Amino acid sequence: MEKSFIKKIYLAHQQAKPFLDKQRIESFIDEVFRFLFQLEDRPYPSVNAIEERFEEIKDEFCLVLLEIMDDRPKTLSIVDTFTQTLPELHESLLEDANAILENDPAATSLKEVKIAYPGFYAIAVYRFANQLLKQGVELLPRLWTEYAHSKTGIDIHPGAQIGKRFFIDHGTGIVIGESCIIGDDVKLYQGVTLGALSVSKSEANKQRHPIIEDGVVIYSNATILGGKTTIGKDSIIGGNVWLTHSIKPNSMVFHKSQIKIKDNNFLNE
Repeated sequence: MEKSFIKKIYLAHQQAKPFLDKQRIESFIDEVFRFLFQLEDRPYPSVNAIEERFEEIKDEFCLVLLEIMDDRPKTLSIVDTFTQTLPELHESLLEDANAILENDPAATSLKEVKIAYPGFYAIAVYRFANQLLKQGVELLPRLWTEYAHSKTGIDIHPGAQIGKRFFIDHGTGIVIGESCIIGDDVKLYQGVTLGALSVSKSEANKQRHPIIEDGVVIYSNATILGGKTTIGKDSIIGGNVWLTHSIKPNSMVFHKSQIKIKDNNFLNE
């Protein structure tokens, strides 16, 4: 190995920020998810026990965040604010879970949705990450949502704005971009992309991703691109549709393909 390369890597290590324990960061968000939705393998015999568990989680969050912030007073303030938002986040996620239960005939109970549905897990991690991003923390929300992406195949940028009662069915391959705005009661199926058209880095802070209004249903493998693209309220977007322009409310958009069916005997002709 060349000495110059070894020295280069050494200098890069010297200039790097403090070591980040990625596994600890990922384990923490799982810990929060399991605790809030009763998926732990430990009993809580009293209200005091729950309060103590909240304090344990706050302490762990401080340690996780300190690795990134390296500023104790600011870290404590962020953790306190985040903790105060948990009741609202929890209520919003219960609405998401109920939307899944009500809209998916295969779902038999809220317990099943919480423990077995990748869409619900991805939405939960997104909502936690989005709240933290609003508080000015950038790296940790990305680590959380990318961890959820690796577990579920669902890629939601923490900067996206997503309304109430969000329903993801199956979910594998879904991509939701940073500036995407999604209204209430929206349903997405697997393979949907809500992305950007090619833009320069100088336009990073502009609206690059589509706006999906309330009550829209988007079926599998549809691709909707561009910051000037709005899908009007209560529209239905069929599978495999490609859109780069706006659609009026109550529209139905579908991809028409030609399918030919022949008897197997044609092979012998």
